[in-house]
Amino acid sequence: MAGAMGQRLAELIERYEVPGAALAYLHDGRVHEYAAGVLHTGTGVAATTDSLFQIGSVTKVWTATMLVQLAERGLLTLDTPVAELLPEFRVADTEVTKTVTVRHLLSHTSGIDGDLFLDTGRGDDCVEKYVEACAGLAQNHPLGATQSYCNSGFTVAGRIVERLTGKVWDAALRELVVEPLGLTHTVTLPEEALRFRAAMGHLDGGAPAPVWGLMRSAGPAGLICARPADVVAFARAHLEGGLLKDPRVMWEEQVAIPNPYTLGSHWGVGWILGTWSGRKVISHGGNTIGQHAMLWAVPDTGTVVCVTANGGHSGAFTHAVATELFGELDGLEVPPSLGPPPTPVEVDATPYLGVYQRAGARQTVGRAPDGTLTLRIEALGALAELQEPQEFALVAVDETTFVGRRHGDPAWTSVVFFTLADGTPYMHAGARATPKVS
Repeated sequence: MAGAMGQRLAELIERYEVPGAALAYLHDGRVHEYAAGVLHTGTGVAATTDSLFQIGSVTKVWTATMLVQLAERGLLTLDTPVAELLPEFRVADTEVTKTVTVRHLLSHTSGIDGDLFLDTGRGDDCVEKYVEACAGLAQNHPLGATQSYCNSGFTVAGRIVERLTGKVWDAALRELVVEPLGLTHTVTLPEEALRFRAAMGHLDGGAPAPVWGLMRSAGPAGLICARPADVVAFARAHLEGGLLKDPRVMWEEQVAIPNPYTLGSHWGVGWILGTWSGRKVISHGGNTIGQHAMLWAVPDTGTVVCVTANGGHSGAFTHAVATELFGELDGLEVPPSLGPPPTPVEVDATPYLGVYQRAGARQTVGRAPDGTLTLRIEALGALAELQEPQEFALVAVDETTFVGRRHGDPAWTSVVFFTLADGTPYMHAGARATPKVS
């Protein structure tokens, strides 16, 4: 695939109905770049290797990297309580307010119900205002009890960067990461992105998204726009040096992911961790409004891949790119997406029926008239108007694991039901642990 990537990328975006994509990869010390399709279906502007795509939550690794840099300077440790660094920090649980640490934030183990998408304005104080608004956030699970993705935790982490550097997060990012690496196509603000070709997100059905990007307060959690080659350069520095004295501290397993079938088996410090063909893989993905990005790096081989897309069946697309590319470059087998078992599995799913809810979503497990188990997912909060409710059948894989997919979607979604040590029932899907509420 590597040698014919230009043609192959065009074939894959057509197969997965992706309007446009860009790809960069590092192998044997050389960076290769490709692009295909269009940045915006309404304008027809072609995607190029220098086009900026929103990399979404891949940004979290950049924010984590800055905090580890500051830790190496002695300004904090990963186990420093957040309240020592931000005395004004508050969440609803007073004990969590006092004891949650930087490590909890960067490994998604804080339990803070953190899908708060709140527009606190365009000013340089937007992250500061966002942290103030976290005072009402409840616990999704007890501190350190399991892993559940927390966007808010990374905005709080970004505020710690601001406090320790005396600069807004965007400026600190430029000073600590962008400029030292010589990145020329990495920005955080729309007025900066306008200097380049920039991708527009597309929603289901292929229509351009009604808005371009997220609110500025989401910066430390997901606001970087970049060309894939810049993202590859960032990950390369984690493998070869240039940002941290010891980047391996970020690859150490912090917590097992209850649902290991989508992203990886464990969370590190910022990075998601997995194993392909016996080799460690560090990765992260990102989704914004109609845009998607994936970054993978294999420390043993030095190979780094970043692929970006602006709509369509983007998750299945990036998985297909990784499967073919890593197979050819490194002889690695990317684990296939979990699907239904060859032979149906009989499971009594009655205990799983009910409503599971957190700040960003309500998920209802029920039964269709024919007895089929179903899952209905409704977005809550600021992004609800951009996401139509989804409902699809669930198929048992084993006693606690199920898969399902929307009509026409080639990608299966895995759902794992589990209980905490205290017996509280949860559902884990989309990297988030959601408690059963009724």
